Amino acid sequence: MSALGIALVALAIAIGLAGIILPVLPGALLVFGSIAVWAIVERTTVGWVTLGIVTALFLTSEVIKYLWPVKRMRQAQVRTSVLIIGAVCGIVGFFVIPIIGLLIGFVAGVFVAELASGRDVTRAWVSTVHAVKGALLSIGVELTGALASTIVWACAVAFW
Repeated sequence: MSALGIALVALAIAIGLAGIILPVLPGALLVFGSIAVWAIVERTTVGWVTLGIVTALFLTSEVIKYLWPVKRMRQAQVRTSVLIIGAVCGIVGFFVIPIIGLLIGFVAGVFVAELASGRDVTRAWVSTVHAVKGALLSIGVELTGALASTIVWACAVAFW
């Protein structure tokens, strides 16, 4: 692949990493897709091995991203319905207040849903804090997987 092609793949990966931190784009999928395009264009053993490793990292991080935070939230007795309401409010908040509205809407949605379900303010706030920690854990796991994939790709490009 030409230097311009590699630079474009690196740019797409950087946009994907930013999309994980500021959830505007499907970040991990963009990182994976960029590396897959690179491997398909390269058509070398190094490219295919790199794609295999990146695929394993991507799938593993996607599974962990959902299982680990959900397990922690169940232990904290945060209900799935409350999380769904928080997610919907976060999406609405994103369009009302770009970028930070996602967080504000999620927090407000979880808190109000907990209050509406009959919990007192203290318990509603504790559930909200657990939900936010779970969301941040999910982002952290996804970012870790995408960064590991990026490192594998960068090593493949630099050393082979």
